Amino acid sequence: MVAARIGLLAVVLLAPTAVFAQELAAGQKLYESHCGKCHGMRLEGQQDWMKRLPSGRLPAPPHDETGHTWHHTDEQLLKITLEGLASIAPGYETDMPAFEDVLTEAEVRSIFDYIKSRWPARIRETQKARSEVSEE
Repeated sequence: MVAARIGLLAVVLLAPTAVFAQELAAGQKLYESHCGKCHGMRLEGQQDWMKRLPSGRLPAPPHDETGHTWHHTDEQLLKITLEGLASIAPGYETDMPAFEDVLTEAEVRSIFDYIKSRWPARIRETQKARSEVSEE
């Protein structure tokens, strides 16, 4: 009886971890399919991402802690991804397309979860705090 209870407790405690791992794997796959070509398979961004190209546009920034993704709230990131950067910066020209006809909001959030999972804890906490403040 005690062994059965311990086994059940282990399933209850470990199940969310297994589900979260599956969700992160799904987010990683989506990232690799839709974002990795430009933002780097390791989230490293394009070379010299802060230096304008001959077109006047900037290369794709990294999504790791060296970039500025974490400076934005979740809602800003969602809007940028689905509607394009001009949705929060009118007139800004970028090579990044809008993904509203390609990805669902849930898929984009799954990608964000994957990206955030790669950030150091202090960066995740800072970005989370910004997102929570903007929701108020």
